[in-house]
Amino acid sequence: MSTDDQTPRPAPLGCTFDPLADVRRPGDPGCDVYLTGTVFLDIIFTGLDSAPVRGTESWARGMGSSPGGVANMATALARLGLRTSLAAAFGDDKYGEYCWETLERGEGIDLGLSWTVPGWHSPVTVSMAYEGERTMVSHGHEAPLPGGGAPGEPPAPPARSAVASLSPGQPQEWITAAAGAGSLLFADVGWDDTGAWDLAALPELAYCEAFLPNAEEAMRYTRTDCPRAAARALTERVPLAVVTMGAEGAYAADGRTGETAEVPAIDVEALDTTGAGDVFVAGFVTGTLAGWPLADRLAFAGLTAALSVQEFGGSLSAPGWGEIAAWWQRVPALTPAGTPMEQALGRYAFLDRLLPYEAPAWPRRRAVPTLGFRDTAGAGAGAAGRRNDRTG
Repeated sequence: MSTDDQTPRPAPLGCTFDPLADVRRPGDPGCDVYLTGTVFLDIIFTGLDSAPVRGTESWARGMGSSPGGVANMATALARLGLRTSLAAAFGDDKYGEYCWETLERGEGIDLGLSWTVPGWHSPVTVSMAYEGERTMVSHGHEAPLPGGGAPGEPPAPPARSAVASLSPGQPQEWITAAAGAGSLLFADVGWDDTGAWDLAALPELAYCEAFLPNAEEAMRYTRTDCPRAAARALTERVPLAVVTMGAEGAYAADGRTGETAEVPAIDVEALDTTGAGDVFVAGFVTGTLAGWPLADRLAFAGLTAALSVQEFGGSLSAPGWGEIAAWWQRVPALTPAGTPMEQALGRYAFLDRLLPYEAPAWPRRRAVPTLGFRDTAGAGAGAAGRRNDRTG
């Protein structure tokens, strides 16, 4: 499906709520969010008692597989009702086929700008989750552009917004083009292996609306010892800085208005934190495009991330509106009156105006333990799970 026209497309497959309904106008781009990057096949082991030890064999109590890498963010955005376009290479192996079907048919993500590379095997990440932490081992090779061209960047389509993962000293020309075309840019960043932690190595920040690093990254880049001070310092480079602080929650600073907001984290038992940062960004992007107040955006992003870590699998742990509604309907009812928890839940009262319908049963479709199952129609396990366990 092409995203270069101006005809609005319906919300992604199975999503019963459009968070941007109030702001959509005739002539808007058909794409809400554009992403590009590498799709991995993630194989996740959970229930490990400790990190693997050299020379020994470890047994996990659970496992699953799902699309990973940039697919984590794309899936999280699509499940929140945003019309999402992803440009990525896919291998012509079974892993690539599974990932393509899961994203396009299962999640309703537009892969019109993606391509299949003959003879190129899919990148793979094995993630081991234990004690709230994770260890990952990955393997893959850079993919050529369509038609056998050199590795590079596909052009960005007209889009309401785009999400970019910045890398120090690795410029991405599509970011400049997307910003010039009117897309609102949101950026995160990975660990700086060079150790320089120099903001000058991230020139694309000049084109971004918001920058969303974690606390350690933000403090290293700003040479501060406080994540809140780091967020305020980052507003000298980007209009809006959002710093995630793990168990402490998240803090945001708007350099244009001077507004700040802080929301505590929701206390949950984390099964697998893979992709939680991507889900947080997706929640914040959704609230920003919908025009919500800064504190509501921050709270919503934290909620979606908290719901995701209670299930395993980076992309397929992302919550949909059904799960968000179920949480809001059930958790307050189980919270004793007059407790600090009840007061904390008051931060999410804005959900009342967003969730007028009764929530379906949850949790729903998640990562599957193998790619070998088939349903009665002869489709692969991923396709069967996607059709029968759709989260809206």
